[in-house]
Amino acid sequence: MNLNKLMKQAQQMQAQMAKAQAELEEKTVEVTAAGGKIKVTANGAGEILSIKIDQAIVDPSDVEFLEEAVLSGVQQAIEQGKALAQSEMKKITGGLGMPGL
Repeated sequence: MNLNKLMKQAQQMQAQMAKAQAELEEKTVEVTAAGGKIKVTANGAGEILSIKIDQAIVDPSDVEFLEEAVLSGVQQAIEQGKALAQSEMKKITGGLGMPGL
């Protein structure tokens, strides 16, 4: 086994991963909740970029429903953003189990 070749491959993979992570910040996922009344947009880095709430769903006497609907949308957006990131990283690592990715 050639150690220099292995190190070079590891450096190339690291560079590809850094590039992919930067690209993931540009890719977005959009999730709807509460029958489309709430839209949450996140990126592949797991950051929530925006939350849009249709005013028709805002009921001052039922704030708990709104809170749960927003939370659900945010959780789904983060989950989809992470799935997108895992998919992109798997392309680079070839499915190797890389801790922290």
